[in-house]
Amino acid sequence: MNVVILQPSYIPWRGYFHQISKADLFIFYDDVQYDKHGWRNRNQIKTAQGKQWLTIPVHSAGATEGLLIKDTKIDWAKPWAANHWKALTFAYAKSPCFRRYASLLEPFYQRHDTLLADFTIDLTMALARELGITRTKFMRSSELSGIDGQKTDRLIQILTQVDTTHYISGPSARDYIEQEKFDAARITLEYMVYDYPDYPQLYPPFDPQVSVLDLLFMAGPDSLKFISPKE
Repeated sequence: MNVVILQPSYIPWRGYFHQISKADLFIFYDDVQYDKHGWRNRNQIKTAQGKQWLTIPVHSAGATEGLLIKDTKIDWAKPWAANHWKALTFAYAKSPCFRRYASLLEPFYQRHDTLLADFTIDLTMALARELGITRTKFMRSSELSGIDGQKTDRLIQILTQVDTTHYISGPSARDYIEQEKFDAARITLEYMVYDYPDYPQLYPPFDPQVSVLDLLFMAGPDSLKFISPKE
């Protein structure tokens, strides 16, 4: 069984969905520390004026030490959801497939979730299904019990509990993953290679480092061809 463990993110880029498509089981890593300047609550879209950040405000009390992703609360003091939907509409209303997916996306921006992870995880699973990724099962790491330790040890404990034989990791994890511990646990290790073809974008030049929504609005039902073209 192929397993991927990744922190939940807000409207992630296509590489995130490539990992979902390769997994039999995708585990949202939600019981680790929230990273304030990461991708948990923000991402970028392409506009006529260049890239624009869409950021979900959260209650962090000025510090995130000890705050877990699963416990991070959305700050509703500002109308961020309405602003994000307005930004998406302005940026992509002229894209070939915006109307096709507006009815899927707009209800998410009418929700009022208390917890950030509830919103981002539900939205990610809905986008995966819309992209045609239907065989992958999902769960949260917080659903498992007895998990402790750090980095490689923690990953192996999770993988052992779900009885996997193969783990698929992002390439940046090479810096901290201890290969010998995977060997000892008899779990094979694969690192992702992000090598994707370009697709038409409204506002050239091409930029691959934007939310998957850019691809979905432009390529529609053909989007998966630009995520895992060789598989």
